[in-house]
Amino acid sequence: MNSEKIKKISVIGIFTAIVIILQMLGSFIKFGPFSISLVLIPIVVGAALYGPSAGAWLGFVFGMVVLLSGDAASFLAVSVIGTILTVILKGSLAGFASGLVYKSLSKNKTVATVLSAAMCPITNTGIFLLGCLLFFMPTITQWSEGLGFANVGQYMILGLVGGNFLVELMANVILSPIILRIIAMSDKIH
Repeated sequence: MNSEKIKKISVIGIFTAIVIILQMLGSFIKFGPFSISLVLIPIVVGAALYGPSAGAWLGFVFGMVVLLSGDAASFLAVSVIGTILTVILKGSLAGFASGLVYKSLSKNKTVATVLSAAMCPITNTGIFLLGCLLFFMPTITQWSEGLGFANVGQYMILGLVGGNFLVELMANVILSPIILRIIAMSDKIH
């Protein structure tokens, strides 16, 4: 095995550990009933460094930690299959899409980094909302009525994803380029 392959496996292993730790710690940072996924940052960085498959792997790990940590308990009580599909797909596809965007725009590293950093939470949140529509609408409608929202759409945007999405998007767009730049500078030194 050549040194480049060993480095790739090692770094993806480190990012896997970071994803697990950040998600476990992130479940303590709540906005409403849901935690903020700061874990998307190492997914973006891993996808940018090692491609869509690395991003998909890191997103899959994120999804598994969400399921195993109890962070998805409210949804598991409604639909086990729907929750597993939604959580695994949203993480995996967010990492994969982020890696595809970076790879396709990599001639301009700045644009590639910013757009792939935005793509990750957009995909993550989009798949979450799609899963809500497909598997959880009757329950979500009850939740929205119980909380006094004017309609279920307003609850889904403001109650389920609004603040979380904006914080995740801002964190990714600000921190992912900084981290990638630091890694690039570090590689030049070595």
